[in-house]
Amino acid sequence: MIPAWREGRLQPVEKLQVHREGLRHLAVSVFVNHRETTLIQRRADGKYHTPGCWANACCTHPAWGEAPEDCARRRVGEELGLKVGPLRHRGQVTYRADVGGGLIEHEVVEIFSAELPEPVEPRPDPDEVSQTRWITWDALEGEIAAAPERFVPWLRIYLADHRALLTG
Repeated sequence: MIPAWREGRLQPVEKLQVHREGLRHLAVSVFVNHRETTLIQRRADGKYHTPGCWANACCTHPAWGEAPEDCARRRVGEELGLKVGPLRHRGQVTYRADVGGGLIEHEVVEIFSAELPEPVEPRPDPDEVSQTRWITWDALEGEIAAAPERFVPWLRIYLADHRALLTG
Protein backbone atom coordinates (compact mmCIF):
# COMPACT_ATOMS: atom_id res chain seq x y z
CA MET A 1 0.00 0.00 0.00
CA ILE A 2 1.30 3.42 -0.92
CA PRO A 3 0.23 6.83 0.38
CA ALA A 4 -2.27 8.41 -2.03
CA TRP A 5 -4.80 11.21 -1.85
CA ARG A 6 -8.39 10.15 -2.09
CA GLU A 7 -11.31 12.42 -1.24
CA GLY A 8 -8.86 15.11 -0.14
CA ARG A 9 -6.95 13.05 2.41
CA LEU A 10 -3.88 10.86 2.37
CA GLN A 11 -4.60 7.15 2.79
CA PRO A 12 -3.05 3.78 1.89
CA VAL A 13 -4.06 2.53 -1.57
CA GLU A 14 -2.86 -0.49 -3.58
CA LYS A 15 -0.13 0.55 -6.06
CA LEU A 16 -1.75 -0.63 -9.29
CA GLN A 17 -5.08 0.96 -8.32
CA VAL A 18 -3.30 4.29 -7.73
CA HIS A 19 -1.91 4.20 -11.26
CA ARG A 20 -5.14 3.02 -12.89
CA GLU A 21 -7.08 5.87 -11.28
CA GLY A 22 -4.29 8.44 -11.68
CA LEU A 23 -4.46 9.30 -7.98
CA ARG A 24 -1.93 11.80 -6.67
CA HIS A 25 0.50 9.86 -4.50
CA LEU A 26 3.83 10.07 -2.70
CA ALA A 27 7.02 8.99 -4.43
CA VAL A 28 10.79 9.13 -4.06
CA SER A 29 13.46 9.56 -6.72
CA VAL A 30 17.17 9.13 -6.08
CA PHE A 31 20.06 10.30 -8.24
CA VAL A 32 23.34 8.53 -7.51
CA ASN A 33 26.16 10.70 -8.81
CA HIS A 34 29.93 10.70 -9.21
CA ARG A 35 31.37 14.06 -10.24
CA GLU A 36 29.77 14.98 -13.60
CA THR A 37 28.10 11.59 -14.06
CA THR A 38 24.88 10.06 -12.82
CA LEU A 39 23.85 6.42 -12.60
CA ILE A 40 20.87 5.40 -14.72
CA GLN A 41 19.01 2.12 -14.75
CA ARG A 42 17.09 0.31 -17.45
CA ARG A 43 13.84 -0.95 -15.96
CA ALA A 44 13.36 -4.71 -16.08
CA ASP A 45 11.19 -6.06 -18.89
CA GLY A 46 8.74 -7.49 -16.33
CA LYS A 47 7.82 -4.08 -14.84
CA TYR A 48 4.11 -3.33 -15.10
CA HIS A 49 4.73 0.05 -16.68
CA THR A 50 7.55 1.54 -18.74
CA PRO A 51 9.45 -1.78 -18.99
CA GLY A 52 12.81 -1.52 -20.71
CA CYS A 53 12.94 2.27 -20.38
CA TRP A 54 15.87 4.11 -18.83
CA ALA A 55 15.32 5.95 -15.53
CA ASN A 56 17.35 7.64 -12.83
CA ALA A 57 19.09 5.40 -10.28
CA CYS A 58 16.00 4.70 -8.19
CA CYS A 59 12.31 5.65 -8.41
CA THR A 60 9.84 4.24 -5.93
CA HIS A 61 6.96 4.77 -3.53
CA PRO A 62 7.34 4.89 0.24
CA ALA A 63 5.33 2.38 2.21
CA TRP A 64 2.51 3.73 4.33
CA GLY A 65 4.12 5.57 7.28
CA GLU A 66 7.68 5.28 5.90
CA ALA A 67 9.83 8.43 5.85
CA PRO A 68 10.94 9.42 2.32
CA GLU A 69 14.66 9.36 3.18
CA ASP A 70 14.36 5.92 4.76
CA CYS A 71 12.53 4.69 1.67
CA ALA A 72 15.18 6.18 -0.63
CA ARG A 73 18.03 4.48 1.20
CA ARG A 74 16.17 1.15 1.45
CA ARG A 75 15.23 1.00 -2.23
CA VAL A 76 18.70 1.97 -3.50
CA GLY A 77 19.94 -1.07 -1.59
CA GLU A 78 17.13 -3.37 -2.77
CA GLU A 79 17.10 -2.31 -6.43
CA LEU A 80 20.80 -1.64 -7.03
CA GLY A 81 22.62 -3.46 -4.24
CA LEU A 82 24.29 -0.19 -3.22
CA LYS A 83 24.93 1.31 0.17
CA VAL A 84 25.08 5.07 -0.16
CA GLY A 85 26.39 7.62 2.28
CA PRO A 86 24.49 10.74 3.18
CA LEU A 87 21.46 11.54 1.07
CA ARG A 88 20.88 15.15 0.13
CA HIS A 89 17.25 16.25 -0.15
CA ARG A 90 17.00 18.23 -3.40
CA GLY A 91 13.38 19.31 -3.22
CA GLN A 92 9.89 18.24 -4.11
CA VAL A 93 8.38 17.98 -7.60
CA THR A 94 4.79 17.25 -8.60
CA TYR A 95 4.00 15.89 -12.04
CA ARG A 96 1.37 13.92 -13.94
CA ALA A 97 2.28 11.67 -16.87
CA ASP A 98 0.75 8.89 -18.95
CA VAL A 99 3.00 5.83 -18.61
CA GLY A 100 1.09 3.65 -21.08
CA GLY A 101 -1.33 0.77 -20.71
CA GLY A 102 -4.02 3.04 -19.26
CA LEU A 103 -1.80 3.94 -16.29
CA ILE A 104 -1.05 7.42 -14.96
CA GLU A 105 1.74 8.57 -12.65
CA HIS A 106 0.52 11.56 -10.64
CA GLU A 107 3.28 11.96 -8.12
CA VAL A 108 4.45 14.25 -5.38
CA VAL A 109 8.13 13.30 -5.43
CA GLU A 110 10.80 13.87 -2.83
CA ILE A 111 14.07 14.02 -4.76
CA PHE A 112 17.34 12.91 -3.18
CA SER A 113 20.90 12.61 -4.39
CA ALA A 114 23.90 10.68 -3.17
CA GLU A 115 27.46 11.54 -4.21
CA LEU A 116 29.79 8.56 -4.50
CA PRO A 117 33.57 8.99 -4.27
CA GLU A 118 34.01 6.58 -7.19
CA PRO A 119 31.66 5.13 -9.84
CA VAL A 120 30.96 1.72 -8.30
CA GLU A 121 29.30 -1.10 -10.20
CA PRO A 122 25.82 -1.84 -8.84
CA ARG A 123 24.52 -5.35 -8.22
CA PRO A 124 20.94 -4.85 -9.41
CA ASP A 125 17.94 -7.01 -8.61
CA PRO A 126 17.03 -8.48 -12.05
CA ASP A 127 13.31 -8.26 -11.25
CA GLU A 128 13.72 -4.48 -10.97
CA VAL A 129 16.68 -3.50 -13.17
CA SER A 130 18.03 -5.07 -16.35
CA GLN A 131 21.03 -2.80 -16.89
CA THR A 132 22.85 0.17 -15.36
CA ARG A 133 25.37 2.67 -16.65
CA TRP A 134 27.10 5.89 -15.72
CA ILE A 135 26.47 8.88 -18.00
CA THR A 136 27.26 12.59 -17.97
CA TRP A 137 24.34 14.96 -17.53
CA ASP A 138 24.93 16.52 -20.96
CA ALA A 139 25.09 13.12 -22.66
CA LEU A 140 21.88 12.08 -20.89
CA GLU A 141 20.09 15.20 -22.11
CA GLY A 142 21.37 14.50 -25.62
CA GLU A 143 20.14 10.90 -25.58
CA ILE A 144 16.73 11.98 -24.28
CA ALA A 145 16.46 14.61 -27.04
CA ALA A 146 17.41 12.04 -29.70
CA ALA A 147 15.13 9.22 -28.49
CA PRO A 148 12.72 10.34 -25.72
CA GLU A 149 10.69 7.12 -25.95
CA ARG A 150 13.67 5.21 -24.50
CA PHE A 151 13.35 7.12 -21.19
CA VAL A 152 10.66 7.19 -18.51
CA PRO A 153 8.45 10.29 -18.53
CA TRP A 154 9.52 11.45 -15.07
CA LEU A 155 13.21 11.55 -15.97
CA ARG A 156 12.38 13.62 -19.06
CA ILE A 157 10.33 15.98 -16.87
CA TYR A 158 13.03 16.27 -14.21
CA LEU A 159 15.72 17.18 -16.74
CA ALA A 160 13.53 19.54 -18.77
CA ASP A 161 11.96 21.41 -15.86
CA HIS A 162 14.07 20.79 -12.73
CA ARG A 163 17.69 20.23 -13.75
CA ALA A 164 18.92 22.81 -11.21
CA LEU A 165 17.51 20.62 -8.43
CA LEU A 166 19.51 17.65 -9.71
CA THR A 167 22.86 19.21 -10.48
CA GLY A 168 22.94 22.41 -8.39
